[in-house]
Amino acid sequence: MIPAIEIRNLHKSYEDTIALRGIDLTIRPGEFYGLLGPNGAGKTTTIGIITGLVRLEEGSVSVFGKDIIRDYRFTRSKIGLSPQEFTSDWFFPIDKLLIFQAGYYGIPKKEAQPRVEELLERFGLTEKRGTKMRQLSGGMKRRFQIAKALVNDPDILILDEPTAGVDVQLRHMLWDFLRELHQQGKTILLTTHYIEEAELLCERVSIINDGSIVSEGTPQELIRSLGKGMIEVALSGWDGSLEAKMSSFDFVYEPETDGGRLIFSVDNPERELTNIIATLSSNECHIHEVKINKASLEDVFVATTGRGIND
Repeated sequence: MIPAIEIRNLHKSYEDTIALRGIDLTIRPGEFYGLLGPNGAGKTTTIGIITGLVRLEEGSVSVFGKDIIRDYRFTRSKIGLSPQEFTSDWFFPIDKLLIFQAGYYGIPKKEAQPRVEELLERFGLTEKRGTKMRQLSGGMKRRFQIAKALVNDPDILILDEPTAGVDVQLRHMLWDFLRELHQQGKTILLTTHYIEEAELLCERVSIINDGSIVSEGTPQELIRSLGKGMIEVALSGWDGSLEAKMSSFDFVYEPETDGGRLIFSVDNPERELTNIIATLSSNECHIHEVKINKASLEDVFVATTGRGIND
């Protein structure tokens, strides 16, 4: 299968600053892929190179098997980009801007008009069609950015921080829409500062730090690679003699005024929970509360980069 996007040994520097240090990346057709990293890690530079907005220094990038430099007309026709920054003319009404955007892809106005109407309706922008870009709220601008990226019905949608600064309701609406696009077969490359967003939406993710890919896999694989989860059980009836019967588990007991708390370290909290509860109950322990503390993709991010997502 020919990858939707294939990056090999990609390097880029800006004067004395190294932005990319030989990254490799393969995104399959129809895949929902996340690129995570702290500010300045190289995410936007990578996207800029893929879309032809930034000149690569060394390495290669192909889109559906075509080189982005030799076959730039083909590769750019396959991609829709929603950038992090608002780049449209601030003094034109948004329906005109969408028609102009279609024209850049060689789509005649007569053909573009139905598509523009569909996108305005889909993103709740119909009533704002005559509004100038500069007069839109932040959330409306984000909606417009994604609509603009989709006006040529691209096979690949690249979203650079698409939900930055939007309210919770709009964020969930956009999530639902992106899931719908993914189900229709679109290839989606997402960068985001919201770890939850990547964990919920992406099939695979790469974590980039200081211009290098430091981790890659499904969210579940990366979480499992971090190690064990925790199960906390508040209970009464614990007797020190039960330690021998619980020897197959890795745990510590913390006495409390009204009983105690067992803290288990396990590889798979959901799988081990049933065994733990059954063993305690069969030994006449009364369980009052159970908490499961699992590792998250954010924990993986911090462990691999040494920084928080916003650092």
